[in-house]
Amino acid sequence: MKTLFRGYLDASLILRVTIALVLGVAVGLIGGETVAAWLAPLGDLLLRLLQFLIVPIVLFTLIVGINQADLGRMGRIGGKVFGYYVVTSALAIIVGLVVASLLSPGSGMTLDDGASVSVPENPGIVSVLLSIVPSNIVAALAEPNLLGIIFTAFVFGIALLKLRQRGAALEDAAQADGEAHSDEKPRSDEKTQGELAEKLYVMIEGLNAVTMKVMSGVLQYVPIGVFAIVAGTVAKQGLDTILSLGNMVVVLYLALAVHLLLYCVLMKGFGVRLRDFFREARTPMATAFATQSSTGTLPLTLNAARRLGISQSLYGFSLPLGATINMDGAAIRIAISAVFAANVAGIPLDFMTMVEIVLIGTLTSIGTAGVPGAGIVMIATVFAQVGLPIETVALLTSIDALVGMGCTALNVTGDLAGTAIISRSEGERAPRAADATAT
Repeated sequence: MKTLFRGYLDASLILRVTIALVLGVAVGLIGGETVAAWLAPLGDLLLRLLQFLIVPIVLFTLIVGINQADLGRMGRIGGKVFGYYVVTSALAIIVGLVVASLLSPGSGMTLDDGASVSVPENPGIVSVLLSIVPSNIVAALAEPNLLGIIFTAFVFGIALLKLRQRGAALEDAAQADGEAHSDEKPRSDEKTQGELAEKLYVMIEGLNAVTMKVMSGVLQYVPIGVFAIVAGTVAKQGLDTILSLGNMVVVLYLALAVHLLLYCVLMKGFGVRLRDFFREARTPMATAFATQSSTGTLPLTLNAARRLGISQSLYGFSLPLGATINMDGAAIRIAISAVFAANVAGIPLDFMTMVEIVLIGTLTSIGTAGVPGAGIVMIATVFAQVGLPIETVALLTSIDALVGMGCTALNVTGDLAGTAIISRSEGERAPRAADATAT
């Protein structure tokens, strides 16, 4: 038993996760829902461990990153991050429309007049933007509200940086003059504040290091949790569901593959080494596929960016933001679902309707950030705007888990790819694979 455990720890993480995915599918198909119910607590434990790390890893990583960067550069990076997320979301919808138009998912199917579906309310983009500024910091940390946590880390991180810079400037001036300016109380107070800020920064750096150490332990459990989650998902979906809407699933995964290829072209153009990128990205990709949670996978995505050699000031901002608002996989799902619904209902999509889907879908993918069942909310919102029958959403909910797995994996990949691209555009050294195994 001890030898097996040592062999498990010595094997590469991605090998363990891959084996877990394969075994999960096999157990889910063979064992059914009874076995899946026994394994469910193991999957729940993984989700809890990842959620447990979200707040400290985002908060400490971003504060430390801000204090290691130039504020002017942070503003420039912010513009690039937002631009990348908007452009790739629009491109994702275009890719989805093109692939779906060529392959026509849903053709030959008929709409069940009695179909109905309960769709959560869409809060809208205004509500999402307002949630960036939390009314209660403690509540933002407890929910967790990622946009609110990012805002909190930015405000306190910048304030800490300003105090440290001012304290360092006074210290340099005192050394240059050969005196401590003891007769000038404001300058003395600022110097004291700078010293306290420096001590606080050292403490936050230590907390960040501790968080990463905890992460290394959680990583060892990831394959077990992935196995349990995949087994449960496959058992609940079953072969009947997969076969009944198999055409829709196949078309969606083809579109996801096309968009993944687009990421590869962009990264290659900016000098990102694809082999190194996927060596580190495949663990968060596989975990996102299993858990269907971009936010839950965030600790692993941040760890992958760190191992790629990307600056903490960049990935500490871009990845938490991307996990909240950048949903390229979901955008592709919107487009293919629209074509599917049009084919089922016998309503042809003209060019202007497709343009409308691109525009509304891009905004909707941001406006439903953080909503439970966000994929269904996005689809229903777009359908309502372009006049497609809402009843078709009921058909799509039956394969929600199957398509959600691939879409979430692409969401996470897009966040990490964008971060690597922006890293290169900022002149950082090319992302590299770490020498050791994931820690």
